[in-house]
Amino acid sequence: MTGRRETLLRGGSQGIRVSRLAMAVGAGIFVGCIFAFAYPHGFFRSETPQTQQQRSSLQVSSAPCESSERTNLLKSEVNSLMEKNAGLKKQVRELTLKLQQEEQGKDQAQKQFLVLGKQHKAGPVGTVKSLRTNPTVLPDETVNPRLAKLLKKVAINRELIVALADIHVRDMLNVWSDSIKRVGIPNYLVVALDDDTLKYCESKGVPAYKRDPDDKVDSVLRTASNHAISGLKFQILREFLQLGYSVLLSDIDIVYLQNPFDHLYRDCDVESMSDGHDNMTAYGYNDVSEDPKMGWARFAHTMRIWVYNSGFFYIRPTIPSIELLDRVADRLSKAKLWDQAVFNEELYFPSHPGYDGLHASRRTMDFYLFMNSKVLFKILRHEHNFAQYKPVVLHVNYHPDKLPRMKAIVEYYVNGKQDALKAFPDGSDW
Repeated sequence: MTGRRETLLRGGSQGIRVSRLAMAVGAGIFVGCIFAFAYPHGFFRSETPQTQQQRSSLQVSSAPCESSERTNLLKSEVNSLMEKNAGLKKQVRELTLKLQQEEQGKDQAQKQFLVLGKQHKAGPVGTVKSLRTNPTVLPDETVNPRLAKLLKKVAINRELIVALADIHVRDMLNVWSDSIKRVGIPNYLVVALDDDTLKYCESKGVPAYKRDPDDKVDSVLRTASNHAISGLKFQILREFLQLGYSVLLSDIDIVYLQNPFDHLYRDCDVESMSDGHDNMTAYGYNDVSEDPKMGWARFAHTMRIWVYNSGFFYIRPTIPSIELLDRVADRLSKAKLWDQAVFNEELYFPSHPGYDGLHASRRTMDFYLFMNSKVLFKILRHEHNFAQYKPVVLHVNYHPDKLPRMKAIVEYYVNGKQDALKAFPDGSDW
C-alpha cells in the first residue's frame, strides 16, 4: 500500500508539473501573438529606410489580410523617401558646382604645382628648392608646316640661333654670319624680312627663311624704324616656340667668339644678356633712397637691377615664355614704346591691383662671357690682363658706330691685332 501511494503521489506531482509547463508554453504563444500583431517589425528597428521599404512591400504582398489603410500608409512613406532622395541629389549637384568654382579660384601657382607633380612635405632646412624649369609645350606643326620642315634640318637638340635682318643691315649681317661660321656653329637661321636679304643669304650659304606675306609685317617694314623692326621678333618667335624649339635670339650687331650653346644653363624660361657692367648692375643690388623730411625713417631700401638686353636672350618653348611674347607684342602694337623696356617690364613687374604679373623664371647671363660693348670699351680693354680674356659673344649695343667696332673686335680677337680697339672712345661722340 505504501508503495502504491508513493507511486500515485509521484504520478500526481508529475502531472501537475506537465500541466504547468503546458500553461507556460501556451501563455508564451499567446503573448507572442499579441506582440506579433502589435509590433510587426519587431522592437528594434535597425534596418535602413531602404530595407524597411523592402520589408514593408514584402509584408504587403505576403499578408493579404492586412488592411488597405496600411498599404496606403506604406505607399506614402515610399513617396516621401523618394522626394527626400531627389532633394539630396539636388544638394549634391549644388555642392559639386560650388566645389568646381572654388577649384577655379585657387592660386595659379598652387594649381601649376598640382599639375606638374604630386604634393610633397617640406624637407629639412636648406633642402627645399622651388620649381624653376617649366615643362615645354607640346609641339604643333600645323602652326607653320613649312617652317617646321626647315627647323628639322637646321636645329640641333631642338634649339638654334635666330636673327631678323633686312637689306639695310647687310654689311653687319656679313660680319655676324662669318663669325658664326668661324666658330663652327651649325644651328642658326636668318629670318629674312625682304627678298633681297633672302637672296643675299642664299648666295653666302647662310640658312635663311622668309615668312609668307603678312600685312602687319609689311606695314612695319615700310616705317624703316629699328625699334619697329625689333618689335617684330616677338611676333615671329612665337611660331618657333609653338613648334617646340628653344631659340637663342640674336641681334645682328653681335660678334661670336665661342659657341654660346656650350655656356647656357637652360633652367629658366628666359636666359638673357644684361646691360649691366659689373656684379651689382648686372645681378642686382640694394639701393638706399633718402627722404630727409621723414626724420627717423628717412632711408628707404630699394632693389635695383639693370635691364636685360632684348637683342640677345635664350627662350624656352614654355607657356610663360609664349605669354611673355604675346604680352610684349600686344603692347608694342598699341603704342610707340621701346621693345626692350616693355620686355623687362613684363618680366619684372609683380602682380598688383589691376595687373597680373608674369610667372616666368629668368636667369642673367655671365656679363663677362656674354659681354656688352660698354664692358669691353669702357672697362675691360683698359685692364692689364685684358689680352688673355676671350668672351663668348660681344654685343655692340652701347655704340652707334656698330660696323667699324664689330670689324675691330674681329681684328683684335681673331687676327691678333693688338691696337685694333685703341682708336675708339669709351662711349660715343654724341
